[in-house]
Amino acid sequence: MNQPAHPPGYAVPPPPAPVLPVFGSELLFPVHRVYCVGRNYAAHAVEMGGDPDREPPFFFQKNPDNLNPSGLFPYPPASSDVHFEVELVVALGQGGADIPLDDALDHVYGYAVGIDMTRRDLQAKAKELSRPWEVAKAFEGSAPCGHIMPADQVGYPAAGGISLDVNGKRRQTGDLNQMIWKVPEIVSHLSGLFTLAPGDVIFTGTPAGVGAIVRGDVMTAHIEGVGGIEVRVT
Repeated sequence: MNQPAHPPGYAVPPPPAPVLPVFGSELLFPVHRVYCVGRNYAAHAVEMGGDPDREPPFFFQKNPDNLNPSGLFPYPPASSDVHFEVELVVALGQGGADIPLDDALDHVYGYAVGIDMTRRDLQAKAKELSRPWEVAKAFEGSAPCGHIMPADQVGYPAAGGISLDVNGKRRQTGDLNQMIWKVPEIVSHLSGLFTLAPGDVIFTGTPAGVGAIVRGDVMTAHIEGVGGIEVRVT
């Protein structure tokens, strides 16, 4: 029986390392882990049935290879209700544990525009059964993401418009200053739960207005001072 060729020392061919492009250069940013913040804008927390005055943001993960810089989003199987969630993405250039709040921004390499795609019907079922969300969040291509804008070029975007259009119609709009937990707080808090590493990226939550897409739709997301992406649903 013929075996497929792969580098010696591996039982199967090693997967390619997930990377994101860096704006204005030929550099690639290697991705280690993907963290996501849930319900980090008050209006979206209310939209999803939460209470931002009582429920602090929480964290879940996607897989590194869910990151999708291709500009295409393949509609996933096993769902008929897939939603968009535009988010500021934070890319870490340094890691560590128990990072002090005042030092957190020193660990940030840059920022990007991302869309957290969610199989909302499967998420609802998981919530009803008090089960994890992986089937709703961590599927192939579920994290469209643009280039990384280095922080040494743009600084820390503490405020600025964040929006998403579908087929030219505005669906989500907000401002980064509406985050319940700000980027330094997110990085510091996460580092108390995990040992963060260079290459980690963090999706920081979405404003209100999330909704469903269908095949053929074109999503255009933009964050002031960071950039934008266009993604076609296939």
